[in-house]
Amino acid sequence: MQNVHFIGRLMPYLVKLIGVHGASEEVILQLLKSKCMPMLLYGLECFALLKSDVKCIDFAVTRFLMKLFRTSHIDIINDCRSNFSFMLASEMIEIRKAKFEGKFNFICNSLRYYFGL
Repeated sequence: MQNVHFIGRLMPYLVKLIGVHGASEEVILQLLKSKCMPMLLYGLECFALLKSDVKCIDFAVTRFLMKLFRTSHIDIINDCRSNFSFMLASEMIEIRKAKFEGKFNFICNSLRYYFGL
């Protein structure tokens, strides 16, 4: 899947930012949350994704977090995610999908009213 390759290409740059400039985990997570995740998830709310596709994206993000926090324990990663208010891609996709469906239904209802259908 193309999105997973995106995270794979992005990871060396963020790791370099951590190592060379000594950026904190909070800064890296904020960059990931504000710049990378929107690009990774762009337009996915329009599609009926397979669970395996969503899990693949979650896996790539979780692996990045494991490298960032230098641990392989999923419980520690989940604690860090909750402490930094960082959602997995699957959680973000569900929120984005709900917003999309709400807007889509509103537009459909408006068009039906306008055209008298």
